Amino acid sequence: MTGHSPHARPVLSTQTVGFLLIPGFALMSYAAAVEPLRAANQLSGKTLYRWWQTAPGNEPAVASNGAAMLANHEFGAASDAPDLLLVCAGGNPGSFRDSRTFAWLRRLARQGVVIGGISGGPFVLARAGLLAKRRCTVHWEHMPAFQEAFPAVRLTRSLFEIDRDRITCAGGVAALDLMVALITRDHGYELAAAVGDWFLHTQIREGEGPQRMDLRFRLGVGDERLLAVLKSMESNLESPLSRDQLAQIAVLSLRQLERLFRRQLGRGVHEHYMALRLARSLQLLRGTSLSILDIAIATGFASASHFSRAFHANYRCRPRDAARREGLVSDARGPH
Repeated sequence: MTGHSPHARPVLSTQTVGFLLIPGFALMSYAAAVEPLRAANQLSGKTLYRWWQTAPGNEPAVASNGAAMLANHEFGAASDAPDLLLVCAGGNPGSFRDSRTFAWLRRLARQGVVIGGISGGPFVLARAGLLAKRRCTVHWEHMPAFQEAFPAVRLTRSLFEIDRDRITCAGGVAALDLMVALITRDHGYELAAAVGDWFLHTQIREGEGPQRMDLRFRLGVGDERLLAVLKSMESNLESPLSRDQLAQIAVLSLRQLERLFRRQLGRGVHEHYMALRLARSLQLLRGTSLSILDIAIATGFASASHFSRAFHANYRCRPRDAARREGLVSDARGPH
């Protein structure tokens, strides 16, 4: 059932795909990556792929939702290397510092294994030193922490990146788009399209596509003047623009802009901007080892004390306690 895409590279032998599940991994990302392999086998009537999963220390890997996956392959095995190893991580991947895992990944890379990371997995690859001179992406929630930790890595905001022997994916359902791209490359467009159709995925997205929903849909905003201001806010969190500057972007008076914000978003300009900056600070608190002062500066606060007061007013806890607290709101709108 293979197609005739000029980009397809026929693969005659069965490929083995290994999944390294880091504790706290996102179950949806893992499922979206492994299920297309099963579908490709079933739809083609051939064993095109085999796969296994392992976890550090050969322990059951507990996903972020509490589900546990049993390892069926020896962690750190010196032989029986896969053709492709995908590292699935989530939660706070920046805190994962297992030296045995990094050493194993480097050994596999020296053996010529193609290595990838899904969702927070690119954090693990970067920590192991495997993303030098490679394009990579990571889930948008992890981007601020990733940029702070690895400023030299060529980070993009795409759904997935395939750069020679490194593959990275933002996670979620983008893992399905990635696997369809790999199936297209290896076995042709016809089979890949059938796999997408199998999972009711009627629009296969290219890797360069955006990770996040357009602001007009994410916030339910249709006013182009307001959208221009919101985009400027999200692009200027470290050095916040003044309200007068934002009004100039909207070509409105400050009073008109305030009314527009309250009518469309239910809060004023300053409140919304503050919420975005604090949401970013929460990502940095949970995903990096930056000091409170460094995080304050990275989110546009003049001092650590100013930042701490604003953070406590919104989240009802101190910044230093935030990483250990569950249930703090940090969505697209920011804290309320």
